[in-house]
Amino acid sequence: MHMADALLAPAVAATMYAATAVTVGASVKTLKKDENPAKLPTMAVTSALVFAGQMINYTIPGTGSSGHLCGGMLLSALLGPQAGFLSMVVILAIQCLFFADGGLLALGANCWNMAFYGCFVGYYLLWRPIMHSNIFKGMGAKGAGRLKIILASILGCVLTLQLGAFSVVLETSISGVTELPFGAFVGIMQPIHLAIGLVEGLITSAVLLFVYESRPELLMDVDSASSGQGKCSVKTTLVILAAVVLVVGGGLSLLASANPDGLEWSMFGNADSGYSENMGLDEENYGISSAAADTAASIQEKTAFLPDYAFANSDSSAGTSVSGIVGSAIVAVAALLVCVCGGFFRKKKAAAKV
Repeated sequence: MHMADALLAPAVAATMYAATAVTVGASVKTLKKDENPAKLPTMAVTSALVFAGQMINYTIPGTGSSGHLCGGMLLSALLGPQAGFLSMVVILAIQCLFFADGGLLALGANCWNMAFYGCFVGYYLLWRPIMHSNIFKGMGAKGAGRLKIILASILGCVLTLQLGAFSVVLETSISGVTELPFGAFVGIMQPIHLAIGLVEGLITSAVLLFVYESRPELLMDVDSASSGQGKCSVKTTLVILAAVVLVVGGGLSLLASANPDGLEWSMFGNADSGYSENMGLDEENYGISSAAADTAASIQEKTAFLPDYAFANSDSSAGTSVSGIVGSAIVAVAALLVCVCGGFFRKKKAAAKV
């Protein structure tokens, strides 16, 4: 769902940058009050995990399309909505600047569509209420916890991807991209992202269930006292997740589906593989041209050292593996730097007694 610059008018792009900036500011203000330094390594590892996970496009059978992990629900369940949102902003900014994934002009919109809904709407509307509810109480504390995680993950991913996809349609319509009439675009975007959201929900629930079994206190809104003793230490749990990052980013990323993702499929179709043309846009000539978009593109050309997650001017698959490992490392370090520079997750010193 990484939007290209051609889908947004500069005024709409600026508005979405402003909305994202306000949310970043509010998140920073909230996290200034956090006193849990243990979240630092968790934020680094889980941010890297989402970056690596987004590199794997999974095929949506019978459509000619594919989807990939968004990650907002996963991060908010582990870090809380504010830290999760900032992590997603870091991930999307690095994807944009260093890998040319998503337009620079569209970065504000991409952060809103992919991060805001998953981190805030998904958390406050679904994750927290479900985790604090008495649903499944007859299953015992541990069993109820597992079922709550599965339910919240699937419902959260489906809902937030639907909201994100609909926002893409609204933003392009307001921008005046006439090649994408509102009704037809909605009719294609929403169903495909429903399927993508279902798969993401299953992936998210699998990761969160692993954490729940290993160290339940790492999950937000989980009563770790009634959930029983975790099977691993916090350090071991994070080491396992870090190993998954390396396997996914450096190896499994090579197996990613070549089908276009939900947004690209909606706009261009996949006629070459025998599927529908959908909106039938020309991939080389569509959308809006603007001086702002040209400037943003020229900046990306200079900053993207692994464009499209590959070595420049090379078809070597090694570029994908390198992109997965290097990108994950950059994201982890950047997430830590954001926390350290922002003064988040530090224990407050007790006031000296007179």
